[in-house]
Amino acid sequence: MLAQLQPALSGLKLPVRLRLWDGKELDLGPEPSVTLVLHDPSIVAQLSNPSLDSLGQAYVEGKLGLEGPMSEVIRIGDALSLALGDGSTSAPTREGHDKSTDAEAISYHYDLSNEFYALWLDREMVYSCAYYETGSEDLEQAQLAKLRHLCRKLRLQAGDYLLDVGCGWGGLARFAARECGARVLGITLSKEQLALGRQRVKDEGLEGQVELQLLDYRDLPQDGRFDKVVSVGMFEHVGHVNLPLYCQRLFGAVRPGGLVMNHGITSRYLDGRPVGRGAGAFIDRYVFPHGELPHLARMVGDLSEVGLEVVDVESLRLHYARTLNFWSQRLEGRLDEAARLVSEQTLRIWRLYLAGCAYAFSQGWINLHQILALKPLPGGGHELPWSRADLYR
Repeated sequence: MLAQLQPALSGLKLPVRLRLWDGKELDLGPEPSVTLVLHDPSIVAQLSNPSLDSLGQAYVEGKLGLEGPMSEVIRIGDALSLALGDGSTSAPTREGHDKSTDAEAISYHYDLSNEFYALWLDREMVYSCAYYETGSEDLEQAQLAKLRHLCRKLRLQAGDYLLDVGCGWGGLARFAARECGARVLGITLSKEQLALGRQRVKDEGLEGQVELQLLDYRDLPQDGRFDKVVSVGMFEHVGHVNLPLYCQRLFGAVRPGGLVMNHGITSRYLDGRPVGRGAGAFIDRYVFPHGELPHLARMVGDLSEVGLEVVDVESLRLHYARTLNFWSQRLEGRLDEAARLVSEQTLRIWRLYLAGCAYAFSQGWINLHQILALKPLPGGGHELPWSRADLYR
């Protein structure tokens, strides 16, 4: 089988070395930067029609070893799947999302280990796309800039009551209270995040301003008590079927004249089908079970249908590519520590996931949009300034 496949592989001229189960080596191109270690002869058949999902699965299961920089591993894996794979993209699926299913999915991803996340996140533990005002910022600076950018877009003021949907470890909630003087209710479905988030609120003496709760978005109060609502990296878990309900809950939570900010990953395709060549399937299987990415147009439409008026949209696609590169590099620099916190299989998943997502954003396979909407005042008025000038002072 390998003899039949060798001409096709060598013809790609990729900087790859194959190391077979018997120790023999085969270079597919000059100056190999990546070595694929075939521990199992069955991998040869997968190389004849590879996808990012099948290659990733082989690595996670230990049938395939990878040596070399993860960013280069991902690039070469994509080149292999593009040249030898069938390039098929699966039809979009629409999964049911109830409270139990969503809670289990959130726990699977976010309750992994607070210590593991702390290895490669910034000090505030902000697990979402950072904001690079000049492109020269490090991760710490860019994450603080993102928190500032969100609060500015929300025109957050002292005394405002902010709802943070999917608050994570509470970095944004604490920033909004500390820097803007806001009162904040943050909600999450992750017990691990909640425990650490509450401890950090206590450590900073913000208990009078910040409250964090274990609460599903479907149970949010609908009496318009909040002045502003922010949701960061959360609607990816909602599912296409529940997007109208999600938008309705945000509408009901905010007062007339209030603002709603939705910051999240969006699909390249109008129908929301997964990223091609198997990358989306890998993420659904190993990283974000039941996750679904809507297209920007779908989200804008659903927000509009419930009565929210979209007033500003910003793409941060390359910002997320840079953020994920930082995360990947930081994890790669602390693999020994990570191996003591999570299983070998889990670490393999996350090495592929972070480097792979950085590549996906850089290639434009997926996007990240901040969508700012308002709940109009009676008669159609609003409280926004006439221009965006205040955002950039």
